Amino acid sequence: MRLFLPLLFIAPLAAETVVVKNPSELSAAIGKLKDGDTLKIGPGEYPGGNSVGGVANLTVEALDPKSPPLFKGGSNAWQFSRCQGLKLRYLHCRGQTGNGFNIDDGGKREEPVKGVVIEDLRVEDIGPQGNFDGIKCSGLQDLRIERCEISGWGGQAIDFVGCSESVITGCRISGKEGFSQHTGPQFKGGCSKVIIEMCTFKDAGERPIQVGGSTGLDYFRPPGAKYEAKDIIVRGNTIEGGMCACAFTGVDGAEFSNNTILRPEKWIFRVLQETRVEGFAPCRNVKVMNNKITFRREQVGTELNISEGTAPETFVFEGNRWLAEDRPQASKPKLPVEEKGGVYGEAVK
Repeated sequence: MRLFLPLLFIAPLAAETVVVKNPSELSAAIGKLKDGDTLKIGPGEYPGGNSVGGVANLTVEALDPKSPPLFKGGSNAWQFSRCQGLKLRYLHCRGQTGNGFNIDDGGKREEPVKGVVIEDLRVEDIGPQGNFDGIKCSGLQDLRIERCEISGWGGQAIDFVGCSESVITGCRISGKEGFSQHTGPQFKGGCSKVIIEMCTFKDAGERPIQVGGSTGLDYFRPPGAKYEAKDIIVRGNTIEGGMCACAFTGVDGAEFSNNTILRPEKWIFRVLQETRVEGFAPCRNVKVMNNKITFRREQVGTELNISEGTAPETFVFEGNRWLAEDRPQASKPKLPVEEKGGVYGEAVK
């Protein structure tokens, strides 16, 4: 006779709100986090080097948004791998030698992590020299970054590698002396359908915004992508200082519109090709429209720095207002194509 034993159903543990108020409580809590939990962290100073993997729909936030916890030192302040639906809110980090916040897909390049939301982070003094980022995101989809402040970094203020359908909005990004600050936000390694809007940049490095970049082929997401970035929108931002306002680097389709550019130090734009692989798209199909551009002719001799291997003839310039404030009569730029409806030498309002 065969005996049939009843199957036991074990319900998953219910999501909890976990409150911690000192480093030892935080360390104990991290290893016990489970799907759906909310981790609230009290005011005070905490060490960096915190890591979470494979926890879905996790929220990590300040217990008191007016007194965010400070994560000081370490390589990364926080690393999150394969945390679908992650939410980070009202956290502060300073003085990391690697990255501030690192969120990634755990190396599963064909399985993007979806639904991450990053709000009201403050990131300071990362690096200071070398390829070290304020916020680094790899293999994320439907990501939203809002109202974050980043000041002082080594590589990129925000680095997107193979991220898609994502938005950066309302952030403040400013450079500091003593930090290498190669770029502000950068979208590379197969990024697509990314919007950056309503952000403010002040002396944000060599390339305050880089649409595209240079990525090793083994890091592209999706694997086999033939573009650094495509379908990128940069709109409604204010970009002051920096060596240029924006570098288009190996991008296949972008829009740069309704931005305010103030006194870049050498060029207005750069058109570059840094990934040179057979079948790889040249930098092309960029629309530059309805921007207000104020510069000094004593600093900007060449408006566009264009490298070999690009397709500047595919660019469109339309309705931009250009003012060389020290020589208004010399405001009209030399562009690779004729501009439609440009305004030159009039005060930019």
